[in-house]
Amino acid sequence: MYELGVSGEAADVEVKCDKCGAVRRMAEAFGRDNEVNLPPCRGRHPHLRVYDPKGCDEDHLTAILQGASNSWFAVMLSALSVPHSTDKLAQLVTDNWVTLEKATSLEILRAFRQIGQLKEFADYKDAEIWEAVEKKRSGGAAQASDEPSSLKRPEWEIFAQPSPAYNSRDFRLKVVPPPEGYTGFFEKIVLAEKLREVRALIGFTRLEAANDFDTPTELPVDLRAALSRQAPTWVPASEIRGEGIFFQFSEKALRQWEKENTAYDGEFFNAHKRWKEARGIPKSEAGYPGIRFVLLHTFAHAVIRQLSIECGYTTASIRERIYCQSPSDGEPMAGVLIYTAAADSEGTLGGLCALGRPDRLGSHLDKALEMMRHCASDPLCAERRPGREGVTLHGAACHACTFLPETSCERGNKYLDRSVLVATVERADLAFFE
Repeated sequence: MYELGVSGEAADVEVKCDKCGAVRRMAEAFGRDNEVNLPPCRGRHPHLRVYDPKGCDEDHLTAILQGASNSWFAVMLSALSVPHSTDKLAQLVTDNWVTLEKATSLEILRAFRQIGQLKEFADYKDAEIWEAVEKKRSGGAAQASDEPSSLKRPEWEIFAQPSPAYNSRDFRLKVVPPPEGYTGFFEKIVLAEKLREVRALIGFTRLEAANDFDTPTELPVDLRAALSRQAPTWVPASEIRGEGIFFQFSEKALRQWEKENTAYDGEFFNAHKRWKEARGIPKSEAGYPGIRFVLLHTFAHAVIRQLSIECGYTTASIRERIYCQSPSDGEPMAGVLIYTAAADSEGTLGGLCALGRPDRLGSHLDKALEMMRHCASDPLCAERRPGREGVTLHGAACHACTFLPETSCERGNKYLDRSVLVATVERADLAFFE
């Protein structure tokens, strides 16, 4: 049993054994030479109550405090529940699958309808519903084998080509034209009046956050701590309903802007490599999202900071979802979804979605971009370049102008630069909205 004490002019924290009276400084457990003062790691997993049979092969022990913020980084997978078909009956079967999967025969299905559990199917006959259930059951294995890395592709296809046929109880889209003055920058604006998001906890990390990687699926398996002793058959997940605004950027305008800023793209790429090398992450060239992502990401932060002033939600309650892929990597994507997700079973009240109407959105975009022109930390903030001041992954961006709370940002406030949006006091050659 040890107790903490403070002594000395330097206020060093000491640990004293209550049995033998020995005193050791806490500083001896930290630093490069802490292995001399610490016992070897036994490969113990406290949360699983097991020991690694292979032991621990790490060269250096890292001591952290029990309540330190870097002792637990949740690895989450997030996906929007989007319709997979324009077939209304198939979509109803998917929405009510928790009940319908227990219908192992047509007679059981009829019994469910007789007791009033399937009122949504009033326009369909028993045989039609049973045929759709059988089709869903036979195709379940194929759907379960989809790669997690493709989660955003189906969402992008729905938002980029919205149709009233996709609207359902938990998903409703409405297309509106871009506001005046922004028709050359956006293909379309889509109001997501109803959204359903599913977030699943698949593991956790220590010391290094999953945000250091492009997606949670790219996180090396050896860095992710397991949730259970055996491979889990299920993981904790939550279902949350919300609303949002989707911005689809003009692919033509975006490609022209990328072509004019290849030099700055290379500057960000070099910063990306140095940042990964400084953290010992292998394949430092991999995972670079490109200058296109910097533009989309910074735009999302600017809009969130502006909309939070009037939509009724705090900045921490609004999230971003970036759809970005360069033409060189396949079918291009260039979109931003600004959405809010509330824990209430009925979702949100429409405060965010209402701001996306053309008669209101234009003024908010004007204000958001105007706020990006100046920062309280200028000229220091505007002069910052990626990788120039230390090992960083952002340019003209800081807490005073661009950064968002951890719950709002997909990439941990990295790959940001307000100079790519509008002219700043330092430079005007990168601005997309000029």
